[in-house]
Amino acid sequence: MTPRVVASGLGIRFLFDHERRVVTPTLAKLRRRGAETWGLHGVDLDLRGGEGVALLGPSGSGKTTLLRVLGGIYVPDAGTLSITGRVASLLSVDAGLLSLLTGRENAQLLCVLAGETRRSAQAALDDVHERSRLGASFDRPVSSYSQGMRARLGFAVAERSDPSILLLDEVHEALDHEFREIVRLRAEAILASGGIVVAAGHDHPLLEQICTRAILLDGGVVQAEGAFADVQRAYLEPA
Repeated sequence: MTPRVVASGLGIRFLFDHERRVVTPTLAKLRRRGAETWGLHGVDLDLRGGEGVALLGPSGSGKTTLLRVLGGIYVPDAGTLSITGRVASLLSVDAGLLSLLTGRENAQLLCVLAGETRRSAQAALDDVHERSRLGASFDRPVSSYSQGMRARLGFAVAERSDPSILLLDEVHEALDHEFREIVRLRAEAILASGGIVVAAGHDHPLLEQICTRAILLDGGVVQAEGAFADVQRAYLEPA
């Protein structure tokens, strides 16, 4: 089945919880009292197999929010979303890691949370260990890991599912040169096999290596879309 992502009028509402002093996404049915704003508004997408798409824009523009919607973490408050394909996402360096557990224990837990049986997750550990290239650190507590080591572990678990759609959010910027190359090659392999890669970040040279298209977001609204160079120019040299 050919991977595809189609969205129409996509919107995410954020509400400010005055008691907890935090901003949280919420469904319209579960609205809390307080100030509200739209993290995404009226976003239309049509991503097809073989496309690498970069999300550009300043911090707080909606890039991470959009990736979290595509990854199933946030449920849209408005619009429709249809995804065909197996999605793997690495949207945070921590990626749900528990600091007191070892890399091995975290890997097994993440595999189970991804839907594998305990036996299957246990059998996967050697594969995750090899993919992560963490060496002896795989059996050390994640609390001792650098940001790059955490990203390595998260990526090793995410890519093991053999995704046809890969979502990346700035995590590649925490990686050392060797593993950044591994991420780039993996992304290119997914694209070559007809998959989709959606990546957000501020490392434009790396994004341009992976992505031919780009979407510029600001204030949760799509400001421009098209060839990477054209959208990058619109972002860096606004009229």
